[in-house]
Amino acid sequence: MLNELLASPVLQDAWRIIRSEFLGALWETVFVTLLSALFAFVLGLPLGVLLVAGEKDGVLPLPAWLLRLLNWIVNLLRSVPFLILMILVFPLTRLIMGTVVGTAASIVPLVIAAFPFVARLVESSLREISPSTVEMARSMGASPLQIICKVMLPECVPSLVSNGTIAVTTILGYSAMSGILGGGGLGKIAINYGYYRYQYLIMAAAVLLLILLVQLFQSVGTRLALRLDKRRRGAKS
Repeated sequence: MLNELLASPVLQDAWRIIRSEFLGALWETVFVTLLSALFAFVLGLPLGVLLVAGEKDGVLPLPAWLLRLLNWIVNLLRSVPFLILMILVFPLTRLIMGTVVGTAASIVPLVIAAFPFVARLVESSLREISPSTVEMARSMGASPLQIICKVMLPECVPSLVSNGTIAVTTILGYSAMSGILGGGGLGKIAINYGYYRYQYLIMAAAVLLLILLVQLFQSVGTRLALRLDKRRRGAKS
């Protein structure tokens, strides 16, 4: 019976697709996730810093209307479901990438969806810093830029790494959803072969690989955050 099951056309077709498509799809998923995360951090990190440093009592106060505007933009983009956001930014995606389908084209909506989330994570990390640490730097005559770059950001590096790991795994989930609207990677495999062609074994294999990727990213991020935690190193010593 086992031989008959292994020789069934369904399993043979699934194995053929796994061998021919999955390696490339896995690479596309990892590439898009990491590149989108990089761009999201480039945009989200300074925005998150401004949300904290730009407050009335912050080290770099911003006009109240500007701070409210930044918060409004972040909240607006975070409230739009990713698939709807992906459709809304089709014109921008076409303008930047020349197309709205494919692996590379999915980077634009992924970045737009992720950078407000990253900004909130950065804001959360910065708020963990003791106010006395910032006040001490102020009393020593440090400029706002020096306080941000040499005090605030270094102090919350472990938290930033932990929150960054959360952002990467979230972007990974978004990249899988982008397969519904023409994105590439494992999401495309799961939708095109698993859902549309009722080959649920293919869908299960794609989901399993996504789970393994999440576990990998989370494990690496957690270990890196623990290694960078000065308080933990001090307790050991």
